[in-house]
Amino acid sequence: MKKIVSTLALGCALLSAGEYTIKDRVADMRAMAAAMNDIQTGFFYNNYDMVATGVTELEKSVKRVKPPLEEVEEKDPIMRYLNQKVVFTNKMVKKINRKSLTILERFKAGDTRQAVQAFTKISKACIECHQEMRSW
Repeated sequence: MKKIVSTLALGCALLSAGEYTIKDRVADMRAMAAAMNDIQTGFFYNNYDMVATGVTELEKSVKRVKPPLEEVEEKDPIMRYLNQKVVFTNKMVKKINRKSLTILERFKAGDTRQAVQAFTKISKACIECHQEMRSW
């Protein structure tokens, strides 16, 4: 029953949100890369405003990221079940958002080492996602 309700909810969300294409995902990935670059530059210059701007942009970009419609509507039910791309994407979004808040909190408190460690964990999450989704 839960699967039916969640499938219907997902279908309604997709219909109301419009199609998310691979082109959209590429644009979001570029925005995420630019935001990560801003955060790193802020670390190098010890500039909280640059870090905060990068974190804000990263949070905006990561909220938009989701599997494209053709991946969500996988024809083979076994492959759709095995891939779990929607679940995996949501997990990565939560992880990146949590770590980006840690960056802001730690950097503002003057604990640069912990902020950089959170940045590294976000980079690791990005690589993990690319390995899972793109089979790197």
